[in-house]
Amino acid sequence: MSLVTEEIKSKAEVYYGDEMGKEKSQELLREVGLPNGLLPLHDIIECGIVRETGFVWLKQKKSINHKFEKIGKLVSYATEVTAYVEPKKIKKLTGVKTKELLVWITLCDISLDDPPTGKITFKTPTGLFRTFPVSAFEVEEKGKGAAKGAMEVNGAVDVKEA
Repeated sequence: MSLVTEEIKSKAEVYYGDEMGKEKSQELLREVGLPNGLLPLHDIIECGIVRETGFVWLKQKKSINHKFEKIGKLVSYATEVTAYVEPKKIKKLTGVKTKELLVWITLCDISLDDPPTGKITFKTPTGLFRTFPVSAFEVEEKGKGAAKGAMEVNGAVDVKEA
């Protein structure tokens, strides 16, 4: 069941299509001071932002798995990802899981250290957390060099060069 209701949509800036969705999600991450590679989504259908509450959502055609090469972590993104954003934080995250050993673990909060230490922390609903270097989640933007990443869509690994 979708967390995005018609009532929420009526209060939101809604963008459609993959190119616009990627652009707006990157823009939003920059606005709140988070690394631009946190949401490596593919085939985005819809992206919405409710500025007054910080609620955001992204819908994509298929769920994907993305490996963050610098830290060797596999992360799964569902067809719908939702969250509340504020400066240097993502709260009440849904649709994102990370693989730890052989188990998929749901993530619920992401935050940068304050004062800045160059570290980013990922928390689970059970209170467990892991901290990584922020640089592991930064990608070079188009026109600023090539960014590499491995993406798995429905079992097939596709290596993209931007």
